Amino acid sequence: MLRAALAFFIIGLLAMALGAGGFAGMSLEIGRLLLGVFVVLAVISFVVGLVNGRGPKRLT
Repeated sequence: MLRAALAFFIIGLLAMALGAGGFAGMSLEIGRLLLGVFVVLAVISFVVGLVNGRGPKRLT
């Protein structure tokens, strides 16, 4: 999901540079929405992991 958000941001920036304002705005909004969803899901996952008593996995 994070890759999709970054891809939409890059597409939006390129479209803005080429003068396609409407398409750029739409791409940037989609990217921002996906990034927000990613952050919310990451925070929920972190909190659930703390509540269940499982810490982050260590690399061995």
